[in-house]
Amino acid sequence: MRPTVKVLFSLGLFLLLLIVLAAWTGAKASVIQQELQRSNILIAHLQQAVLDNNPDLAAQKVDALQESTKAARKASEDPVWVIASAMPWIGPNVSAISEVARSADDVATLGLKPLVEVVGTIDWSTLMPSGSGADLSSIEQAGPRLAAAAHAVSASASRLEGIETGGLLGEIAEPLVDARNQLRTAGKTLTAAGDAAGIAAKMMGSSEPRRYLLLIQNNAEVRASGGIPTALAVLTLDKGKMEMSEQTTANALGRMQVPVGVESEQEAIYSTRIGTFMQDVNLTPDFPTAATTASNIWRKKTGQTVDGVLSVDPVALSYILDTTGPITLSNEAISAVSPRLPSELNGDNVVKVLMSDVYSAIPDPAHQDLFFAAVAKEIFSTLAAGSGDPTGLFEGIKRGVDGQRILLWSAHAEEQRTVEKYPVGGSVSRESIPAAQYGVYFNDGTGAKMDYYVKRTVQLIKECPRDGYEQTTVRVTSTNTAPADAATSLPEYVTGGGTFGVPAGSVETNVIAYGPVQANVETAKVDGEQTGFAPYLHSNRPVGVLAIRLAPGESRTVDFTFGKIVQQTEPNVVVTPGVQDVKDVTLPTAAALCD
Repeated sequence: MRPTVKVLFSLGLFLLLLIVLAAWTGAKASVIQQELQRSNILIAHLQQAVLDNNPDLAAQKVDALQESTKAARKASEDPVWVIASAMPWIGPNVSAISEVARSADDVATLGLKPLVEVVGTIDWSTLMPSGSGADLSSIEQAGPRLAAAAHAVSASASRLEGIETGGLLGEIAEPLVDARNQLRTAGKTLTAAGDAAGIAAKMMGSSEPRRYLLLIQNNAEVRASGGIPTALAVLTLDKGKMEMSEQTTANALGRMQVPVGVESEQEAIYSTRIGTFMQDVNLTPDFPTAATTASNIWRKKTGQTVDGVLSVDPVALSYILDTTGPITLSNEAISAVSPRLPSELNGDNVVKVLMSDVYSAIPDPAHQDLFFAAVAKEIFSTLAAGSGDPTGLFEGIKRGVDGQRILLWSAHAEEQRTVEKYPVGGSVSRESIPAAQYGVYFNDGTGAKMDYYVKRTVQLIKECPRDGYEQTTVRVTSTNTAPADAATSLPEYVTGGGTFGVPAGSVETNVIAYGPVQANVETAKVDGEQTGFAPYLHSNRPVGVLAIRLAPGESRTVDFTFGKIVQQTEPNVVVTPGVQDVKDVTLPTAAALCD
């Protein structure tokens, strides 16, 4: 055979091999694509089965999911596919598909399968605290399995994070990025579930009784973490059995003659009132500080040491009543009220009754406190009796936690290290806080209950870069919606009656803005006019504080501009929970027009 013919023959054979390889690879790619698409559908069905608390259906779906992911993985490990992954140009795309298939199978086998098995062993109806106790063994056993599942998902996410997407085809790169995001979210969810399962049983008294100081925050007089603590009680949990005792009020505890010590940074911002009055422990938005201070005041005033502090507000109580159904107040509570207040409270009326109506119906603050205490006792007694659907209760509690209306602190260091990693811990300085997180918090300066009438919006505005750094403005707009004749039409206990120098019907608020670590508070404006403000630092986060006063019907806008921002991630903002739903307060991030 002539050399030229040999060359042509070899070239033809090579081209034929390329065609066969391309056809074979294409066929395997089609299999992988179909199986992964089927997997996505099954994951949606699996998620719904878990949400519906249907373990049998969830088990069927996860088995079907495993079949699909294994088929996709098997196709990606075919010898011809492996050869294709080593070829130039097409190789990185083939390798990326292989990693997605392998990760999908690992997640199904090592992550979702154990998760479904755990869900199948938990009887949610016996897990909630009650008057008769709860079966905590299942949640104790779930912790290690959930932790292992979280590790598997995180490992898969790390593998995908290591793939460079710059040279990939768009139809490969886009699903890869989606898979990364999904795994990142799933890993965080599983880690959180594992963390919760790891400490829940102990915190519910599985090994020894636990006593928690309960604070009912009233958002009608705003504090940085929600509202002024009014009703207090001790919740005892013993193997899931819940009892309420030692009911009292913050006002009844009185003043600390020697204030409880608070770290100097926060004392400079919020004054020694934090450690002087139970009503002011949460002038700081940092709930671990507020809770530690509250527990110390409680110990010094009563001689009792608690294992933690739990805080809820009336909005969170409404979520619970949505599931348990209405409560009927006891004769003791009814005797303290006028006929103008309902004897039955439910998820629809409890917020208005506790934050507004009670002050018109009960002029005597001592009787108001009695009413708050009776409502808290009745709601927690209803919980202890096992009323309501457990799944619905968990959803209501989750909603309260997500809105930071339910906050928790543990006096046990190991448990607290876990709690403070999450929003339920209410920490403003935890390591897990997103790098570009802002905070907007409010403290009442009126000395009254006028915040029920204040409506607010908060928005982040990404400004034009300056001196090579990012800039962000935190914009806070507040409106006093009280009637024009509030000074005379509202009770003096609500308006304050000018006691603290604020005209009756007006509202004075300290607006506090936190920026990301290492940034600066550059300027502050009120209604577009630059103004002075008090700059501080808290855990290396810049803090700006100024006060505004609103007459009935008046609106004012405060802008804090933060500069020298080194974080490049998308910003987000945490806001003091008030009467409004947080989603109605926080507006989408906007961007300034830049040249």
